[in-house]
Amino acid sequence: MEQISKTTEYGRHAVVIMDGAGWHTFDTVQPFKNVTLIKLPPYSPELNPIEQVWSWMRQHCLSNRVFSGYDDIVDEVSKAWNKFISVPARVKRMCSRDWIKVT
Repeated sequence: MEQISKTTEYGRHAVVIMDGAGWHTFDTVQPFKNVTLIKLPPYSPELNPIEQVWSWMRQHCLSNRVFSGYDDIVDEVSKAWNKFISVPARVKRMCSRDWIKVT
């Protein structure tokens, strides 16, 4: 949050949208006057694009697999991520929302 606060132009305000993970708490933004935290409602994966990314990676790269350990998991998830981002149109389609307007 500190990095977001520092890089937000003077006179502007940053909004950070987070899911309901237990460590995503409102007190993380309290010290910063130019950052607001908005939590997504529970059980709303359609509002969080990363949920669709994880679903795609599981369906196309990671399901029905046995991993030999941590390093293998990291390696295979990295490969899955690289496969996902290799098609920019797919990233844009899955990660954008009509109602999100970034300026």
